[in-house]
Amino acid sequence: MLIQALRRLPGVGVKSAQRMAFHLLQHDREGARAMARALTSATDSVKHCALCHTFTEAEVCRTCLDPQRDRSKLCVVETPADQSAVERTAAFKGLYFVLMGKLNPLDGIGPKDIGLQKLFARATDGSVQEVILATNFTAEGEATAHVIGEALKAKGLKVTRLARGVPAGSELEYVDLGTIAHALVDRR
Repeated sequence: MLIQALRRLPGVGVKSAQRMAFHLLQHDREGARAMARALTSATDSVKHCALCHTFTEAEVCRTCLDPQRDRSKLCVVETPADQSAVERTAAFKGLYFVLMGKLNPLDGIGPKDIGLQKLFARATDGSVQEVILATNFTAEGEATAHVIGEALKAKGLKVTRLARGVPAGSELEYVDLGTIAHALVDRR
């Protein structure tokens, strides 16, 4: 049962799950108990922010409550992990909306499943002037950004997309052709 539970984690296969389970049971039973308590506590207390939909223990997250944030800019990301990555750059001081997924019709994930109506309500509340689409550069992320962008442009909002291009410190001969092509099109 423990091995099956550990296999639910992304990137954890049978052997890794077995190794973790045996380690916890053989060498760190107190660590296993602490992990169980932390998981129980998190699943009981963590919920979605009423404004941006990220994870929080309060009704509204600290970012949304921060009076220093620029309320005219709203960055749309797929997951709380993506939000965290943007925050770690310290380059963005606006607010967020976390979709908790991306459009994927093949898996039956549509606009209602990722909260697009809530996003549209937030983006058109009168304070947002620019929506920055920071979805991933996968086929699903691009489709999600396109749907959101078209809908918000129709409502008169300024919509921008994260730039993409050649990574700093890389050599062109080793960069994939799609990245080079996008860098050429989006050059400045």
